[in-house]
Amino acid sequence: MPKLLTDNMPIVVDYGTRIVGVIVAIFIAFIIAGWARRVVLRGTSKANVDPTLGKFFGNAARYSVITLAMIACLGVFGIETTSFAAVIGAAGLAIGLAFQGSLSNLAAGVMLLLFRPFKVGDVVNAAGTTGKIDEIELFTTRMITPDNRLIIVPNSAIFGGTIENITYFDTRRVDVDVGTDYGADLDETRKILEQAIASVDHLAEPAPQVFLDVLGDSSIAWKLRVWVNTPDFWAVREKLTYACKVSLDKAGIGIPFPQMDVHLDGSVAKPADDKAA
Repeated sequence: MPKLLTDNMPIVVDYGTRIVGVIVAIFIAFIIAGWARRVVLRGTSKANVDPTLGKFFGNAARYSVITLAMIACLGVFGIETTSFAAVIGAAGLAIGLAFQGSLSNLAAGVMLLLFRPFKVGDVVNAAGTTGKIDEIELFTTRMITPDNRLIIVPNSAIFGGTIENITYFDTRRVDVDVGTDYGADLDETRKILEQAIASVDHLAEPAPQVFLDVLGDSSIAWKLRVWVNTPDFWAVREKLTYACKVSLDKAGIGIPFPQMDVHLDGSVAKPADDKAA
């Protein structure tokens, strides 16, 4: 055997052993990474975490294990992992600054999927838009407006503002304001408005209310409040408004227009005579 090969044999054996060890370590790391992903997916599923967020956490756990294994394998060959980690940190900082807006949307998306202020199918008012939630993604939320337009809103705009979930509860209150003439009898008006409410179906608990609100400038203001199942809100609101108008018309009680009385103090000058002109 040549002397050069004999002298380098320990080095070859050493590096060969390291390479075999690294291959085995990477193989085991992939197995552990897959196991970690499955564990995270099962845990998020049991915790009723949104599937999109569960997959995100599962993939994050998998790639974290693989990355740590790769860094450890580089140390086997004498590469300084501390400097390598510093480079990764600097690269991560640069990427974070470049994708600052996207990362804020990602963070907001995670918060929305964790705290669930709304779910798919809810009608919400958020980020200046009212619509039905079509899909909640990690970066954006898709909403369909009542006139059938698709609006894609960044998650940071939603989570950073006020969120009104219109259909969160099973029941909602319908408010209808009615103005009547000052000459109308109050007890009779209340009775007619109560009959108008009784003519409307699909009402829910608690019981309806009819009460005298304010004495306005041009009319006596009444307020009608009824509770309905949330899907029946608009239908009941229209029926109740219609019933109030019809019932008041039949009773001869007017719903006045805004009006103003003008009083003139002192005498009013008569127009000049045509002959004097």
